[in-house]
Amino acid sequence: MKKISILLILSLFCFKIHAQNSAEDKLGTWYMYNGSHKISEKIALKTMAHFRYYELANEFQQEIYRLGANYTFTPKTNFTFGLSYATADTAYDTPSPNLYEWRFYEDLNLKSKWGNLNAKHRFRFEQRFIHRDLITDQFQNWLRYDLNISYPISENWQAYVFNELFLNLDRGKRFAQNWTGAGLTHKVNNLIILKMGYFQIKTPDNIFKRLQLGVILNTNHIKKTK
Repeated sequence: MKKISILLILSLFCFKIHAQNSAEDKLGTWYMYNGSHKISEKIALKTMAHFRYYELANEFQQEIYRLGANYTFTPKTNFTFGLSYATADTAYDTPSPNLYEWRFYEDLNLKSKWGNLNAKHRFRFEQRFIHRDLITDQFQNWLRYDLNISYPISENWQAYVFNELFLNLDRGKRFAQNWTGAGLTHKVNNLIILKMGYFQIKTPDNIFKRLQLGVILNTNHIKKTK
């Protein structure tokens, strides 16, 4: 009986240690760069680089790079076609092979205004070419919908909330992720906007907590006529 009690105590202790070291108990951080570079009245280049961690600045989770061409149809409607590359460590605090992934993506972006609120809708289709390990390659089609609502607090400050739904179209249970969060943006000047926020990632099995710390760079390369 004594041995059984000791084994039970040790099992509970080990379980507690494991639970404390799970990714769900950590506050991860995303360091983000997003850019829009206007080269004509209708066309812009979209650039992005994100460095994502399970913790504040260690325990690497993912890095992702994105490049796209954007075409504006109307002030409220534009479309982006692009390519992204990502590599990720899919397991927290344990050795695991990195996942490598190429994606084509197509964005339909719509803008609307609800009183003092500015709403942005993004419908994203992704074709993902995933290299999981030395012998496993996959192709998947994903659909994402992001709703971002912002409210101007002052001339240079805005508050925002967002929700993004991810669907994996190539499996029976299509729900993959849901991101929900809020934050603030600060316009430093006409080129630079700083972004800080908090959000949660919900998957079928887990809920992760993340900080967002980012910089947005908007440039205009249209040649000005005299």
